[in-house]
Amino acid sequence: MTLARREFFAVAAGATALVGGAHSAAAALYPERPIRLVLPFPPGGVFDIIGRPWADKVKASLGSVFVDNQPGAGGSLAAQLVAHAAPDGYTIFLGGSTIHLTEMILREHPLLDPMKELTAVSIVAVNYYAIVVNPTVPVHSLQELVSYVRANPGKLAYGSAGTGTVNHLTGELFKSLTGLTDLPHDRGAGPAIADAIGAQIPIIVPAMTNQVLEFHRTGKLRLLAITSPNRIPVAPEISTAIEGGVPDLVTQQVMALFAPAGTPKPIIAQIDEANHRAMADAAYRQSLVDAAVIPLPDWTAAQFDEFMRTEIARWTPLVKAIGVRLD
Repeated sequence: MTLARREFFAVAAGATALVGGAHSAAAALYPERPIRLVLPFPPGGVFDIIGRPWADKVKASLGSVFVDNQPGAGGSLAAQLVAHAAPDGYTIFLGGSTIHLTEMILREHPLLDPMKELTAVSIVAVNYYAIVVNPTVPVHSLQELVSYVRANPGKLAYGSAGTGTVNHLTGELFKSLTGLTDLPHDRGAGPAIADAIGAQIPIIVPAMTNQVLEFHRTGKLRLLAITSPNRIPVAPEISTAIEGGVPDLVTQQVMALFAPAGTPKPIIAQIDEANHRAMADAAYRQSLVDAAVIPLPDWTAAQFDEFMRTEIARWTPLVKAIGVRLD
């Protein structure tokens, strides 16, 4: 039997209303069960430092939140997992702009389109990178490092968290801005920080953390500069790269909460509100500052999207110039 045109549209409108009503009902009852917070790296890193206390802080707003570390592919496996989860608010992601960047300009075969498949819910914090040397390298500033590299051609290399990471791109940007041509990237045999402490690699570009700061203060490493626009509160004695004579060496990772695209707006709003309540806790904010992470309580999802557009435009020429691609 064939429906008349008017009857067809009436049935279609009714079906749409039923789906919309189901979404509204689900959002009104949210949350009814524990929420899974997916983290993109193994326990112990900066995402753990942010995510685990966050899960505890939002219990009053969201009920039980359990943390699930899903490392792999530079954080992209976790992003992909969440992007393909049901858009119901029960699987959310603490991710970062660097993971978006990897998928958008570095992969030959992206695992996901993060700007389309993930919705930025709420912005949490920003962290920066650092230029660090083994103490046997006789330099105490970026300009001294540049001079030392030029005076020792073929003798030095720098390490990072891996090819294509923002750590690596920061090192290449440093070279580009200072005109260094003889400082190859060397991933090394083990974690970059351990390799630098053991003098296997003389120079590294790590993410700036309280661990890096502690190694500096105990003399195991020497922190030359941080790639932040201003000195960070936990390390006021460490100069920025701008102060070190490299004005455009500002690199950062903005960390935010994401949900699968299509998650109902009322649920997005609830998670965002829970994050704002957590960020209003002075002790939680101080724990981030102590971890060398800067809270961003006033950033909006729209600001994150604009930041990503700026980052893509900024890094794409360098990525093309050095010819780095993943997979």
